[in-house]
Amino acid sequence: MKPNEIKEAFLRGENITELLRRASNSKQNTEEIIETAYDLQTGSYIKALESPEMFQHKLDYGNAIAAKISSLTQANSILEPGVGEGTTLSFVIQSFDKQPEHIHGFDISWSRIAHCRSWLSNQNCPGTHLSTASILEAPYMNDSFDVVYTSHTIEPNGGNEKKIIEELYRVASRFLILLEPAYELANNEARARMRRLGYCSGLVDHAESLGMSVIKHEIFPYIANPLNPTAITVIAKNPNAPTAIPKLACPRYRNLLDDFGDSLYSDGSLRAYPKIQKIPCLRSQDGVITSTYVKSLESE
Repeated sequence: MKPNEIKEAFLRGENITELLRRASNSKQNTEEIIETAYDLQTGSYIKALESPEMFQHKLDYGNAIAAKISSLTQANSILEPGVGEGTTLSFVIQSFDKQPEHIHGFDISWSRIAHCRSWLSNQNCPGTHLSTASILEAPYMNDSFDVVYTSHTIEPNGGNEKKIIEELYRVASRFLILLEPAYELANNEARARMRRLGYCSGLVDHAESLGMSVIKHEIFPYIANPLNPTAITVIAKNPNAPTAIPKLACPRYRNLLDDFGDSLYSDGSLRAYPKIQKIPCLRSQDGVITSTYVKSLESE
């Protein structure tokens, strides 16, 4: 389908992930399908907060996430993959008694990250490092964050659950916390809807098959949609690990990335990753082979 046809379908109220799966004869949501669907929704999550009921839900939801993190560890660095427009992250940040020094978020959609940056600034949450990236290839070195948490991020990625959990666990140092659709704890109607939309399932089984320690899996108390209940799954990695400091890495080769203003460059991978309106684009396909990269333009 052409981009303008997809946009017209979205404006008609069609479900874009279902539409694109049919058009591409795909049995699961690909990253391109997910990127397209969520990019078209840009602005809708912030707009939803105009409803007092939704605002209160997000406030309670963010408070509960921060409380859970604080009950587990004193986090100095946190990451929310699939951060979207930042409507969860902002409430989480504001709920900490002592805010983490290093707060990062990334999303597959550039438009959502652009809105996220604006939203966080308006909510007095500046300083968050934002980028575009894939949850299958997080642009960080191993053990970069005390805590990594998701909020319905794995949701549309049914079929890739194991790869995603393994990747997010890699960049977590102490805990990985998943707030995702509670497929195994949901009723039959909700399960049927999740299957139809290509949602994730089996997160506990996948984590345990990878040798991870799942210390909690239960229904989360704050649910926006009864047909999409949230479960919280807490995975302990190394609760006593030293304080983690985030280090950006080439998503393909995992070599350290250095920021040179207009782009980020890795000596190890010989790749540069550009920025669009100052937002780093850190997906593998964004990397440009630049073996003669000039680290200081002033030296020309």
